[in-house]
Amino acid sequence: MLKKCDHCHLEFDTSSLIKTQIKGEDRYFCCKGCEGVYKLLLDEGLEDFYAKLGKGTLSPVENHLNESLEYFDSEAFLEKYIQEKDGFCEVALILEKIHCVACVWLNEKILSKQVGIKKALINYTNHKATILFDKNKIKLSQIIAIIRMLGYDAHIYDSKLQEQYVKKEKRDYYIKMSVGIFCVMNIMWIAVAQYAGYFSGISQDMKNILNFAGFVLSTPVLFFSGSIFWRGAYTALKFKIPNMDLLVISGATLGYLYSIYASFYGGETYFESVAMIITFVLVGKFLEIRGKKSAVDSLDMLNATMPLSVVVCEGEKRIEKALEAVKIGDLVEVKVGERVALDGVLKSSEAVCDESALSGESLPVFKRYSNPILSGSLVLDRPFLYEVTKSFKDSLMSTLIHLVEESLNARPKIEEMANKISRYFSLVILSLAILTFFIWFLGAYAGFEKSLMVMISVIIIACPCALALATPIASLVGLNEAFKKKILFKEARLIESIAQANVLVLDKTGTLTKGKLKVVDKISKTEDFGILKQILSKSSHPIALAVLGYLEQSFKEVSQEKLEFSKLEQVSARGMSAKLGEDFYYGGNEAHLLENGIKIPKEIKEKFKERSIFCYAKNNELLAVFMLEDELKEDAKIALDSIKQMGISLVLLSGDNYGVCKKIAKELGISEYHANCSPISKAEFIDKLHKEGKKVIMAGDGINDALALSKSDVSIAMGGGIDVAISVSNVVVLDDRVEGVKEAIRLGKRTYGFIKQNLWISLVYNLLTIPLAMAGYVIPLVAALSMSLSSLLVVGNSMRIKQNSEE
Repeated sequence: MLKKCDHCHLEFDTSSLIKTQIKGEDRYFCCKGCEGVYKLLLDEGLEDFYAKLGKGTLSPVENHLNESLEYFDSEAFLEKYIQEKDGFCEVALILEKIHCVACVWLNEKILSKQVGIKKALINYTNHKATILFDKNKIKLSQIIAIIRMLGYDAHIYDSKLQEQYVKKEKRDYYIKMSVGIFCVMNIMWIAVAQYAGYFSGISQDMKNILNFAGFVLSTPVLFFSGSIFWRGAYTALKFKIPNMDLLVISGATLGYLYSIYASFYGGETYFESVAMIITFVLVGKFLEIRGKKSAVDSLDMLNATMPLSVVVCEGEKRIEKALEAVKIGDLVEVKVGERVALDGVLKSSEAVCDESALSGESLPVFKRYSNPILSGSLVLDRPFLYEVTKSFKDSLMSTLIHLVEESLNARPKIEEMANKISRYFSLVILSLAILTFFIWFLGAYAGFEKSLMVMISVIIIACPCALALATPIASLVGLNEAFKKKILFKEARLIESIAQANVLVLDKTGTLTKGKLKVVDKISKTEDFGILKQILSKSSHPIALAVLGYLEQSFKEVSQEKLEFSKLEQVSARGMSAKLGEDFYYGGNEAHLLENGIKIPKEIKEKFKERSIFCYAKNNELLAVFMLEDELKEDAKIALDSIKQMGISLVLLSGDNYGVCKKIAKELGISEYHANCSPISKAEFIDKLHKEGKKVIMAGDGINDALALSKSDVSIAMGGGIDVAISVSNVVVLDDRVEGVKEAIRLGKRTYGFIKQNLWISLVYNLLTIPLAMAGYVIPLVAALSMSLSSLLVVGNSMRIKQNSEE
């Protein structure tokens, strides 16, 4: 006895069907795939799909469930690919069969509705899905199963797997394009014969032969070369989300069916137009993929430079281990020409590394025993051993790679707006096309053939793809160019924020200056600085380190035993306080000493008024004052002048004294400056700017500016301390130059400008071409060509961001 599957409606022997009770009724399915999709449609309230399907049948859902998905839930897999984020698990997947923004929207919507999934974001340019989920409520294997039930496929995001996926996608396009181009080239000869016969006369038998040949050649183009559009159109119908694929297939299929009808009743056929429509759009999609791949190549190269394994020393043995298997404390050997994969400390006597991949510093960096070794460094001159201090996932280069990959996930507001428009775009076009048909057929009495061709032209000429591509492709190119200049944007949305900013707030030490302070003069009542040395050794502030270095070099008394302070604290942006026995010791700036009742004589303040000072006091007595100088970065003046030309006003906020602040501001041409600023007062100043309606960029060294950086619209940290800079900022200037701040702003403005250009291109294209098509001035063939060209124009325009000319 035969019975139909409740999903695909194909008939099978009842004994071979899976019987499941759903909502109190028995349902029968030919496979687990059909059962899964049926349940999903019911859960989403889309069961009327089957009413619309009527007596039609579907292909059974490709059953991936025979594959074991258990591996995705294994501890080894989770350790390698899952990131912990705010108490949730974050995974990056690459989705196959994504063709348009509607595919992205569908997957995001279905995934976001699942219990346990907090967030699902899919990038249209590289088809990367970033999913934040609670592993206690939903397993990764279940997430992948849901994606596959929707008709897509999901694999873990990995640069090398991604490369294989791109090659496979290109190969599929090559085969489909080859079939399409071959058939089009041959069908053109048939079209020439038909047009010649139209003018010079042709027998009905010969006309039937040519029509049959056109039918034979156009059929594989429509159903094989156009299979990617059929798949997308099927998904669009199934989930009631019209998309570009539905437009292409609707237009081509209407032309194909009409041509079959016309073959029997003596009308004009359009088989050549059907073949060309599919082939032109297919070639356009292929070139679009090539353009997107070109934009992302250098980001992939960053990942490709990292080794897959390292040599671990265990006694006399040398064992090759995968990066994930290396533990903190393991001793790793690297040879000349290899790249360091994990962070650590040097255990050989010395080493020479090229750290240009991290900092942009082209000169070799000499390392000595116990100096830090950074992942991403290239080994020069001699091999060495180092001890691992961070796991692969937490190492600096892995962090940078992860941030680069993540940078496109948070979409700019302008992209969200474009996506909303494109979601409804296809439905509007289909409605306009049907309206156009009836206007021509009933209103203009143009006849069925003419009305149908105008309708097909309207359907095909519209291109929501160009609108959907406008923002992500420009963002991708802009972020890529920024990374080439050693500027790391954490999120694509920052492009929009930085482009709209009108105030740049700058820290002084480490941002505008080299941060390598040196003591150039001192006034003191004592030569015993042993206690001060031990106090300073507890601080990492540039001034404290500079004074400590000076004391160690100038006062080499016999080191005393380690002192046990009953109190030792660091006062942010002020200095340090300590208690030893009954005595109190203070080291820091003038404000810190004044807070503790110690005054600086007027003659000392006058002498050191344009220098940074560090004061040292015991109880109520001032013992010493050190004068320090810091050099401006060579590129600071030129870079800030360029920023001012962009229409951005500059403000200097410094914890240093008024004289030093004034001197630096004058040298750099900064009209507004504020001295003796604490971290709290810097943050309050940014709040004040916000109340005035300003959009603020804050650039600091990332060490003591964390609060102010967090308050700004865009925070830029100089990469002198890369780990700290990454943790507190939106943008990191890896090479520590002020020029990098300028380039970050310039590229943000330039990229945002191209995003707006792309949106205008796509909107103006549709505003011009759709009315022309509705008026009957565009044939379907030209419509297909112009549709492909609009997407390519957006991709090509985005590539212009790479040009070095400044706007």
